[in-house]
Amino acid sequence: MEADLQQLRAALDLMSNLSDTEWQLFASIWQPFSARRKEMLTRTGEVEKYLYFVTEGVQRIYFVNEKGNEATLVFTYAPSFGGVLNSMMTETRSSYTYETLTSSSFLRASVKDLKRIMEQEPAINMMVVQGISNALGGLLERLAELQLMSSEEKFRKLLTRSPHILQLIPHKYLASYLGIDVTNFSKLLNRTLI
Repeated sequence: MEADLQQLRAALDLMSNLSDTEWQLFASIWQPFSARRKEMLTRTGEVEKYLYFVTEGVQRIYFVNEKGNEATLVFTYAPSFGGVLNSMMTETRSSYTYETLTSSSFLRASVKDLKRIMEQEPAINMMVVQGISNALGGLLERLAELQLMSSEEKFRKLLTRSPHILQLIPHKYLASYLGIDVTNFSKLLNRTLI
């Protein structure tokens, strides 16, 4: 678990500068957790109970409409945070499912413990707010891409931002993430790799 905590600290150091005392308090709420492939960590209709820090594996957050169609919204993989953040912060039922795509390892902190230390330490509160703000900024950028870019532009933007993603995530989920048909995704992939 020590190596996982070091990975967590390295990720946090990119967005905040916690003192050793603040870091010790923050580190104290995390526990190791693992999940098998295709395990639902948070189901639609449940309240998110944890903030996850991914140390191994790939996960996705997706939405299912009334017709049963899925839309993949977010991928998480090491080293990143995961969970259905809006459900976690508002303690309301999730409209989304958080699922592992591969066997996965995490550190996870209960929402109860996280909120307790956020109230206790302003620096931790600010760090969490900054992290959520960064996540929101990324989602807004992606929403603009989905609405304004062609399929090929979205595909190329994804490869520019995350070139390793083709090896991590099954292509049907990448196509869903980009909002394009799987057949069109395959055509784009073949054109790009030629």
